[in-house]
Amino acid sequence: MPEWLPFDGYGMETPGIEPMITQVNCSAFVRHDNKDMFGVEYTATDSAGGGSLPTPNYFILKDIHDWPDVIKVPDLSDIDFNELARKDMEGIDRSKTAIKIRPGGGYFQLLMSFMGFTEGLFTLAVDPEEVYNLFEYLADFYDELAVRMIDAYRPDIFGLGDDVASAQNLFISYPMWSELVKPFQQRFAKHANELGIPCSMHCCGKCDVLIDDWMSYGVKIWDPVQTMNDIPAIKEKYGRSLILAGCGSHQDAFLFSWSTEEEVRECMRKKIDSYAPNGGYFCRGYVVGPKDDPTVALRRNWVVDEYLKYGRDWYQRNA
Repeated sequence: MPEWLPFDGYGMETPGIEPMITQVNCSAFVRHDNKDMFGVEYTATDSAGGGSLPTPNYFILKDIHDWPDVIKVPDLSDIDFNELARKDMEGIDRSKTAIKIRPGGGYFQLLMSFMGFTEGLFTLAVDPEEVYNLFEYLADFYDELAVRMIDAYRPDIFGLGDDVASAQNLFISYPMWSELVKPFQQRFAKHANELGIPCSMHCCGKCDVLIDDWMSYGVKIWDPVQTMNDIPAIKEKYGRSLILAGCGSHQDAFLFSWSTEEEVRECMRKKIDSYAPNGGYFCRGYVVGPKDDPTVALRRNWVVDEYLKYGRDWYQRNA
């Protein structure tokens, strides 16, 4: 049981609160001109708080059989990862925050970014063998990248991620996921598993059917858990062996510009009272919105202030 309720700002500025986890990205693979290392173009949106998705109708892979000519991974042999780690973690006090790296490896999501959802899902159904071949090629790269980054950055947490679900269910069947995605996530996590580094899994949507599989390859944190999953049943089944981050709903008051201060604070109190009991919970109130929306900063302040006033010492008050 924690002494105090952890708070994860998830990229939000949280004055007065040291970040519980700091994600460090390898500067060798930052996007240039809004394109990733494969040439996929991304477009940011205000509604996602500046987050980006592949630019609609601009996909680099039209036919899965063309992937050997289109998809090229970078050469890692000339990259000095130790020097990159030194620069990328400069100024971070590791005595106050855990370091997480997330080198990539979201195989389903990569295929969708290469082809778009319509062609990507169709290809998974009609030509899974060639999809497997592409994933093997990508896995050789990502497995080497995982080894090099873990050895250089010495992370406390190894991040996995693949958004394979909608609000209703998985985008693909569980047997298809087990055959085409799971083996490569297992490979990706192997080096972290061998060194005893816990893994976190980023997966939005209703995907609780995958929890047992995730945990079989070292996942200790699920981020972000959303309420279309049966969170009380998940807490009952897994206890503190699986940390649930967020436990958010698309109806949370802090997401809306018209919410009042008391509605935002009440939302935070209800969330904490619902999910803090028995531990295994990272509290979060993730506020996003257009850059010119003056209520974004207000709502963030209310979220953080309510956590500090009501949430941080919740376990002391409820011992």
